Amino acid sequence: MPDNVELIVRFHPVGGEDVSILTADFATVDDALMTISRALDEHRSLILSRAKYNREATENAVVVNLSNVVSVRVGRQDTETAGHYL
Repeated sequence: MPDNVELIVRFHPVGGEDVSILTADFATVDDALMTISRALDEHRSLILSRAKYNREATENAVVVNLSNVVSVRVGRQDTETAGHYL
């Protein structure tokens, strides 16, 4: 199994500003997209155990309630145009 890469997952909620989380929970971008898509389809929260919120220095566990999320962007760089949308 390959080492997990550090990915930026940007959540765009119905109201408010985007939330970016740096995570090493996934081996690939496709793995992240499949896991997030499955959580959305099953109407459940996304649990990240190796996440950094707002570029914090330490990793934490994060639970994301996806019920008010309009779109999700997953990529290796945190820019407006990089990454894949769900």
